Amino acid sequence: MKNIIKKLLISVAALIFSINVFAATEQSLLVANNNPHDVESLQRGARNFMNYCSGCHSAEYVRYEVIASDLGLSDQQVKEYLMFNAQQTFETINTSMLEVDAAGWFGQAPPDLSLMARAKGTDYIYTFLKSFYIDKSSPTGVDNVVLAGTSMPNVLWELQGHQVNLEEDGINHLELEIQGKMSPEEFDFFLRDTVNFLEYMSEPIRNARRALGIKVLFFLAFFLSLAYFLKKEIWKDVK
Repeated sequence: MKNIIKKLLISVAALIFSINVFAATEQSLLVANNNPHDVESLQRGARNFMNYCSGCHSAEYVRYEVIASDLGLSDQQVKEYLMFNAQQTFETINTSMLEVDAAGWFGQAPPDLSLMARAKGTDYIYTFLKSFYIDKSSPTGVDNVVLAGTSMPNVLWELQGHQVNLEEDGINHLELEIQGKMSPEEFDFFLRDTVNFLEYMSEPIRNARRALGIKVLFFLAFFLSLAYFLKKEIWKDVK
């Protein structure tokens, strides 16, 4: 019995510790403030993803025709501006990079991003993409304060510029050393659109599902009220 209680206390302590660590990690993340209902933002995010992410990352659970339908794009627009290595809109988003080549260059093949926003959260992705800094000891020349030792290069350096990590007392302070093509405000705007599209890809039917859920709740509330007043009418003479 004592052993069982001891194991239970250890498990509870481990759970509390993990919750505290998770909370601390969450507090250190920047807020993405993306809006998955903003169709124009999703259109820009799709452009960003295809231009800067799809070369290495796939999104094998999302079809171009679904993107076209949800984002208000024609098949011709999708083919012209988004489909770089596919022929038909019913195809999914695949990277043109061979997995064996990717593993040789980066140590492992870049992950599929279809469900990344659901797995990590938009705040995590937003913060990660903003947190690259120059590290001459890294094979890619950069590291990341959110995921130390990451094998991903800073593919957005041309837009953001180069940051340096002025670490003091174990606290990371990133400072822009070389300005990129975009101002910090423009780069934040760019990232929010990109993260917005990643959140959309993780659950394309989310907006439709929530809209349907609201209608169902109103439907149930109406018939609940109807049933209540009907019951009162039927049983009004019973005492």
